[in-house]
Amino acid sequence: MRIIIERSNLLKSLAHVHRVVERRNTIPILSNVLLKTEAGGLRLKATDLDLEITETATATGEQEGATTVPAHLLYDIVRKLSDGAEVRLATNAEGTQMTVSSGRSNFRLQCLPESDFPDITAGPLSHGFTIKAGELARLIERTQFAISTEETRYYLNGIFLHTIESEGDLKLRAVATDGHRLARAEMKAPAGSEGMPGVIVPRKTVGELQKLLGDIGAEDEVSVELSDAKMRFTIGAVVMTSKLIDGTFPDYQRVIPQNNDKALTLDRQTFSAAVDRVSTISSERGRAVKLALTDSQLVLTVNSPDSGTATEELSVGYDSDDIEIGFNARYLLDITGQLSGDDAVFMLADPGSPTLIRDGGDDATLYVLMPMRV
Repeated sequence: MRIIIERSNLLKSLAHVHRVVERRNTIPILSNVLLKTEAGGLRLKATDLDLEITETATATGEQEGATTVPAHLLYDIVRKLSDGAEVRLATNAEGTQMTVSSGRSNFRLQCLPESDFPDITAGPLSHGFTIKAGELARLIERTQFAISTEETRYYLNGIFLHTIESEGDLKLRAVATDGHRLARAEMKAPAGSEGMPGVIVPRKTVGELQKLLGDIGAEDEVSVELSDAKMRFTIGAVVMTSKLIDGTFPDYQRVIPQNNDKALTLDRQTFSAAVDRVSTISSERGRAVKLALTDSQLVLTVNSPDSGTATEELSVGYDSDDIEIGFNARYLLDITGQLSGDDAVFMLADPGSPTLIRDGGDDATLYVLMPMRV
């Protein structure tokens, strides 16, 4: 193959696809990116066997062909070339080496044959719909922080995406939980999503999706196709195909409290800053912060056997019975960081029961947080 491509085009596409490639691989071909000439362009593809990203970049082909070269190495080379440069990619007659040349720079990379490169065959995808990039990004951003990292409960290692009837409307809902906290965001279900299977989108796929959505406008359309085993996102010139987590997401509705009657309304930014300050005293951010509530007043306290004690008082909206309850400081900061409104509303029951947190500026999201002993 021989092809000429602008550095900026090649760098942009490599930036999208090379992230999928794990830096340590026992299978050499999985360290490589597939480069294949197409009419008017160069198609790049990378995979880790669970996730595959392809993108076609505009290029001038001189001779058709395909090969694979080390993905991170090629990305680093192109990244260090001069802005505005043209890059020539050419393989030798045997297909064992590829020359990357630009100006006075020349690199020779070892190739592996295209025939060895694996392909995630999506198979038939039963449902498809389009969604605005901004709406999909919001569903992900509001929930992804609560994805579990505990490998034993692998079915919690992703976002549960499904449709559900709610208040007479069909909603597309995203839910994530790690057993200590739960995040739920929803929107009006897009046409074509009716009857779709509930799917668990893996954490790595969620992370790549976030980055890709950040590269396009909020009003741009994203095509989503899925079956109960695979999912494909088409975002501009990028196509991402992912295996889904094969497991059953727990019945999250059971852990969302319905009868919490003690309402606490507070200024989100003031509260977040206060939690951040008092938690400085603890050696780990995961330490409990105690919330002591009396009429219109909240006292935050952190006790550390090693460092000492920190307290801070806040004026809040609260007129129920006095209560003392403890939460993981980091979890409180994670949740308040996701809220978009000025106010946060905490619906409390007692010191041992889950607390419901709502966003004063967004009715479509809610959070559940388990208390800690203090």
